[in-house]
Order: sequence, then C-alpha cells, then structure tokens
Amino acid sequence: MSMTELDALRNGQLWEDFCESLKSAGAEILAEGVPADDLSIAEGYRYLTRLLRLSLEKHLEFSDPACPQFYSLSHETAKIGNDNPDNFYQNCAVDGRHSYRITGNAGQVEYLSIETKAGSFAGQGDMAPTGHITLEDLELGPNGEFELLVSATPQPGNWLSMTEASDNILVRQTFRDRAREPKLELRIECLDQQAAPVLDPAAFASQLQRVVPFVNGTAGLFRNWMLGFAGHINALPPNDQQMCLRAGGDPAIYYHNSYWQLAPEEALLIEFMPPRDCRTWNFQLSNFWMESLDYRFHRIHINRSSARYEADGSVRIVVAGRNPGSAYPNWLTTAGHECGAMLLRYVEASDHPPVRTRVVALETLIAGEVE
Repeated sequence: MSMTELDALRNGQLWEDFCESLKSAGAEILAEGVPADDLSIAEGYRYLTRLLRLSLEKHLEFSDPACPQFYSLSHETAKIGNDNPDNFYQNCAVDGRHSYRITGNAGQVEYLSIETKAGSFAGQGDMAPTGHITLEDLELGPNGEFELLVSATPQPGNWLSMTEASDNILVRQTFRDRAREPKLELRIECLDQQAAPVLDPAAFASQLQRVVPFVNGTAGLFRNWMLGFAGHINALPPNDQQMCLRAGGDPAIYYHNSYWQLAPEEALLIEFMPPRDCRTWNFQLSNFWMESLDYRFHRIHINRSSARYEADGSVRIVVAGRNPGSAYPNWLTTAGHECGAMLLRYVEASDHPPVRTRVVALETLIAGEVE
C-alpha cells in the first residue's frame, strides 16, 4: 500500500470515500426495468443493506485464508441469487497456494456439496468452479465422520481440488425439512503454519475498498438476469446452465430460472413430471431482487418431500395471492408481491422433463373449473 493510501486511512478520507461510493449502489434500485411498485422499491433498498452486511462479513470479518472460518453468505435475512430455502449455505475464504483440511460428520442431510471457486460478483464478475465433491464421493468412518483435504495438488483419499486462483469455498447442505433436521457441523483448518491474526491497517484499508464493488456487482448482476428472464414471464424454460455455473451454481443441479407476474385475481399453474431418478427437487418464489420470499412466515417453496403428487406421479403447483382451496395442496403464496423471480431446480437428475405453465383466473380454480 502506498503512503498516500495510509494517509487516507489516518486522516479519515478512506472512510469518506467508502461512504460516498456506497451512494452509487442506489442507482440499481431506480434503474430501467425495475418494477415501480412501493414493495419492490422498499425491498430493493433493504436488499442493498443486506448486501452491505454480507460484504462486510466477506471482506472484513472472514477474509483471512490463512485462518479460515465458515460463515454464511446467504441466510434468512440476507440473500443472493435465488437462495434455496431448503439449503444451509456456508462459505469460507481460502488461498489456492495453501492446503486445508475440512472435518465433519455426514449426518442426515438430503444432499451435500462442497465446491472451490475463484472470483466473486464484484464488478459483476464470475465465481468460476475449480473443484466439486458431494457426500457420495467421500469415504466415511464407521460413525459417518470424514476428513477432506483441499489443495491444488492431488492428495490420496478424500480430496477436493483447487487451482492457485481459488479463493473461496461454498458448501450446500440441502434438507427435506430444514426447520426440523440437524445441520452437519463442519470445521476447517489451514495446514500451513500460520500466526494468529492481528488487524493490519494496510490490509484493512484494502479490504474496505472491496466492500462496495461487491454490493454494486451483485445487485447489478441479478438485476440484469431478471431483465433477461422478462423475455419468458410466467414460463419456466431451462436456464443457460453455464451461466448458472459462472454465478456460483452447483454442477449437479439443473436450473429453470424465470420471472413471474400476476394480477391480484390471477394464479399461475405449474405442472411437471419429476425426473425418473432425482436426488431431490424444489421450486421457490423470490422477489424481483432474486431473494427468496420470507420462508420464515410464508409458504413460498416446495420440495420432493413436502409436495403432494397427482395419481400419475406428476406435480401441480399453484402460485397465487390467495389460497385456492384444499383441491390444490401445493399452493404457494405470493406474499403480497406482484412479480418476482422463480426457480425450479433438479439435483442429480437423470433427465430434465419439460415444465408446463399457464395463467388462469383464481376464481376458476376455487370453483373447480380448471382441468
């Protein structure tokens, strides 16, 4: 760091520049194509505060790859990119030039994946995949315990690959019923000898300057996704799967991202036959900012275990602002929203059947007039 930057830290200019740059994020909320209703605007500004919280965690509190710690970059009150309500996400800063050991117990999760990545959403950049492993790939001890080595150099036994460019780990734990099932506890350590961390003023100044680009980049990336999804409103075609991978997606997951928009007395019917072989699947509703709707208080998602099936094994989901009645047990509420994102994902699926969608009058569902 140059003396000029250290001077900016000492005289307060660094902080003033940080606060000034944060203002620029507000332009995302009023950009062209963003819904103009009060709820979307309010959620947009709240989204920026949430991204700021996550970015401070990522760049200041958990940024040392020499002393790694798991934390969550998406959770109940701070969300990114159609976060899965059935998932518990964990993240960790690493350095591809170091080696690490993750220890844990397999537990009873429906699906577990651990990935190494390179990059972030700052400047709308990519999170390029550099390694991927699932629970089924791990050799387990007699009680489900495991050790996983993480490095750029191949290792015997359980090994997760990195490259020298790898800078973060993303863990997905997927549950049948997240509220009732216990989380798998993971620990990570750097295998290279490291001293206990002490705040370095020069490093802090550099880290603080990375906080706002992450906020702007994340908000801008997924706003642009929504503008693209507006080309197939209320339909659920497959995504460009490579686009999903570049944004941190799991290579074992097949994604159908889209945009829903309904009038107060309309309902969206979604019908599909789940794949013949599929570890799990789920469908969720999100707001325009691609934050899952508040699943703590509203039923806004459904999965393989919670769904009610038709006689032929197919699934019919109803998205509407009001409950259409007991004939439609897979009703999901829009929770007061007029529009937003939606996502159907298949995990480790043998095939990817098409998805049928149609908008109908809510009253016709209530009256039982829809086949």
